[in-house]
Amino acid sequence: MNKRHRLCLVLGDQLSFDLASLQKLDAQCDTVLLVEVMEEASHVPHHPQKIALIFSAMRHFAKALQEQGLQVEYVTLDDPQNSGSVASELRRWQQLLQAEEVHVTECGDWRLEQALKDCGLAIHWHADTRFVCSRAEFGTWAQGKKQLRMEFFYREMRRKSGLLLNGDGSPVGGAWNFDAENRKALPKGVKAPYPVHFSNDAITCDVLALVRARFNHHYGALDDFDYPVTHADAQALWAYFLDYGLAGFGDYQDAMASDEPFLFHARISAALNIGLLDLRQLCSDVEAAYWAHRIPLNAAEGFIRQLIGWREYVRGVYWLKMPDYADGNLFGNSRLLPEFYWTGDTRMNCMGQAIGQSLKHAYAHHIQRLMVTGNFALLAGIAPSQICEWYLAIYMDAFDWVELPNTLGMVMHADGGYLGSKPYCASGQYIKRMSDYCRNCAYKVSESTTDDACPFNSLYWHFLMRHGDLLRSNQRMSMVYKNLDRMTEPKQQALWERGQKLLAKLDAGESL
Repeated sequence: MNKRHRLCLVLGDQLSFDLASLQKLDAQCDTVLLVEVMEEASHVPHHPQKIALIFSAMRHFAKALQEQGLQVEYVTLDDPQNSGSVASELRRWQQLLQAEEVHVTECGDWRLEQALKDCGLAIHWHADTRFVCSRAEFGTWAQGKKQLRMEFFYREMRRKSGLLLNGDGSPVGGAWNFDAENRKALPKGVKAPYPVHFSNDAITCDVLALVRARFNHHYGALDDFDYPVTHADAQALWAYFLDYGLAGFGDYQDAMASDEPFLFHARISAALNIGLLDLRQLCSDVEAAYWAHRIPLNAAEGFIRQLIGWREYVRGVYWLKMPDYADGNLFGNSRLLPEFYWTGDTRMNCMGQAIGQSLKHAYAHHIQRLMVTGNFALLAGIAPSQICEWYLAIYMDAFDWVELPNTLGMVMHADGGYLGSKPYCASGQYIKRMSDYCRNCAYKVSESTTDDACPFNSLYWHFLMRHGDLLRSNQRMSMVYKNLDRMTEPKQQALWERGQKLLAKLDAGESL
């Protein structure tokens, strides 16, 4: 009996040897297809380092598959025959090879998955088994719930995975969540581990030259590209973090410090999201480090919570609620994203630090994103679509399934509280508590209404005033509104006027 010729499409965020659609391929008659296309590289102005990472990792992965004996067709961006989109390339190669079956693993982007479903080919779809929770399983868990809460989902994933559990199924340490022990500011004298570096081989150098030539109009520097592009290098980065960073991650994962872009963070999210690292292996390594008394429980639990809790949760929300989810705009925001998000040209030191390192490294950790750049966008009333596009474009690890719920739901609270129970809004006092940014700022964090007052302070209260009709009924916001109501009327008026002036500057295209 003759075997059917299968064509297996592998996307740029699916570079895993255990990808479901790659299993049981016949090296003699089946073909793997990888394509670099302009549509995926430019539907938002992706950071040049992000494009370089994906293209280089794709080329290395294709080479590794060939070394395993598989037939691989690889289309580079500058191939004259390149038709420019994943769907059109898949159709072209199906016809060229006369493939009888086309196999694809679930996409990480609703837009791309719909394009493939509409491309006119009968595709055999495979579930993405690299995640702990399937789309269908999450849908079953969410059924009948008006609001979803990550904490309860996380406990289910802990039970399913068996991670950090006692023999009777109870959580190690007597609690499921040690988040309260993950919020320390960085003390003076505590030094973060110096990050491990990776040299660029010939493949990566070719990609960097291509990206410089084709995407020099995109925001972000390319000179500091320093990310693993192979499974081996990604594993080396992970091993380094296990040895030198994870123990401090538990205490200082929320900390921020001037000119310290990485601190005790692993920098593995991009490698994980494109398939160079395995989720289950990471969790197993962290648990083993805890049992071996190499790291404290708050570090082990905090890291595992990010992986099988929050990461899986936002993916579930994305596929449960798309495409309507992307249109959420609870507060009716319409303000354009300020230009300084793309340039870093601002007198606010916290914003300058977070945006500056994002442009330089295509990286910022979760608190910089949530409580600095995201917090400002929330307080300033930026249109959700504008800030969502910025996060998707600027960050190395940003793919639609993980970026959109985090930004639209958690950062902007634009989904009406479906993903998170309260807006993550804060004044400059939070930034002062968690960082040293305020020490060298042109604005005074101790002031709220003067011309040199920290913009976060007045905008925080301005946000609460203008959205009281939506937020006063939120139980988690009640104390904040009590504090607002205790203020004298002149104080409230001064805060409102200062906020109005700041927003007027944004509307006039001025930097703050």
